[in-house]
Amino acid sequence: MKTGFIWHERYMWHDTMSASGSYRVRGDLQPGLHIENAETKRKLKNLLDAYEVTPQLNALSFGEASDEELFRFHTTEYVEKVQKLSDSAGGDAGEFTPFGPGSAEIARLAVGGTSAAIKAVAKGEVDNAYSLTRPPGHHAERDRGRGFCIFNNIGLGVLNALSEGLTDRVAIVDWDVHHGNGTQQVFYDRSDVLTISIHQDMLYPADMGKVDEIGEAEGEGFNLNVPLPAGCGGGAYLAAMDQVVLPALEAFKPSLIVVACGYDASYFDPMSHMMLVSVHYREMTQKIMQAAEQLCDGRILFNHEGGYSDFYVPLCGLAVIEELTGIQTAVRDPYAGTKHVPNQALQAHQQEYLDQVRQGPLTELLRRS
Repeated sequence: MKTGFIWHERYMWHDTMSASGSYRVRGDLQPGLHIENAETKRKLKNLLDAYEVTPQLNALSFGEASDEELFRFHTTEYVEKVQKLSDSAGGDAGEFTPFGPGSAEIARLAVGGTSAAIKAVAKGEVDNAYSLTRPPGHHAERDRGRGFCIFNNIGLGVLNALSEGLTDRVAIVDWDVHHGNGTQQVFYDRSDVLTISIHQDMLYPADMGKVDEIGEAEGEGFNLNVPLPAGCGGGAYLAAMDQVVLPALEAFKPSLIVVACGYDASYFDPMSHMMLVSVHYREMTQKIMQAAEQLCDGRILFNHEGGYSDFYVPLCGLAVIEELTGIQTAVRDPYAGTKHVPNQALQAHQQEYLDQVRQGPLTELLRRS
């Protein structure tokens, strides 16, 4: 398996300033490390290096996204604001999105990396790809940053590929624990991109990601939200894949699949209340790779989004990358046994959430596809 890989040391230099958790401090609290910092992603890269996975990946070349590429979604005023702040002392791109000097260029590099990976997969230069970028992107909206995200990496990467005629139907599956509000906004009125977000209900953004948000105009029926109640484990997530995601992909028949791959639904994540362990990410990856093989010759890209447990994100990320590449390392997750705890099973109230999606938005998508 030829797996493309996006990584750049400069991603780790994006500075989210001092904070108390995810909140910037201005003298009212003791400052510490911002929760969105380099360590989770750096430690994943270190794990890949330590077990000699990195040399077996195909490093893809890329550069910073141009203004033209950013303007495919973001407003001129917003891009100029970010650049101006970056050129001085830094500032806030928007809600919960602090950054330091030079972060505009790093955020452009993140867009460039994701876009290059999508293009490489679409052109068949690699079988699949993993993009280990930073800052994340799926919360970034047209005219503001949100939730640690400056520019919408996946949205812009897909728009670039579509504009160049490299693909014609793209499905985006977002299993980050937070709603993919920015990516939803990018494609809300389009029928050539199917967006699916599996997230903890009313977590962030608290007023978005509802079942009845199904798209508008040409895009009506092509946006699926799968909100899950707090406390879900592997049973609910695997059921969501089987009952919603896979049928939706089968109906839509994409020519390319992009996964917004956040690991913040894990058992140990400080930003959510879900209970996944690495084996669940492995199993979800297996399912979606099988769908990609059947529907689009295996063309699939995983783009790293959230995940804030610096000791556990690397284990989850390695599980996904092992499945993408077919490489099996000697790494063993000491917490894998949590999969067998009884509360990991699908619960009746969790199935009720899935039924809402199956009986409403999924039915509409099946009718329109």
